[in-house]
Amino acid sequence: MVQLFRKRYIPNETIHLKDDVIVFQSDELIITKWKTLKPRKDIAYGISAYFINEGYKISKMFNSNDTVVYWYCDIIRTVKDTKNNTIVFEDLLIDVLLYEDGFVKILDLAELADAYEMNLITADTMASALRTLNKLLEIIYSNQFITLQNYINNL
Repeated sequence: MVQLFRKRYIPNETIHLKDDVIVFQSDELIITKWKTLKPRKDIAYGISAYFINEGYKISKMFNSNDTVVYWYCDIIRTVKDTKNNTIVFEDLLIDVLLYEDGFVKILDLAELADAYEMNLITADTMASALRTLNKLLEIIYSNQFITLQNYINNL
């Protein structure tokens, strides 16, 4: 079984997602179910779809009452190591929240700039993250986000 990891730049950490349950896996898509790593009041668990070739992860976040809190989108880069049977999802800092009422919020653009200024990421990585954000926002603003949500909703 493949081992999944999340690498963050701020703070600098790599976490083994050992408790995540893979419910679907292909070369282009991995879907997992998970509980929060640390207890939170607002979110208890979620389902995530990693669109490996597209550079984003879409998560449906639930509270302890099984109500959807929001959809959370991470801009990511995927690094596969077939020799060690691992996949590392690098969090490229930018996040997009989509609330049930349609409100869209973009988070952590300043963190992306900070990571670049601290030489934690390259200019190419920053440019790639911004292009991926643009691609995701085009999907959202053209009312096509449902096509990504359906990978989770149709489980």
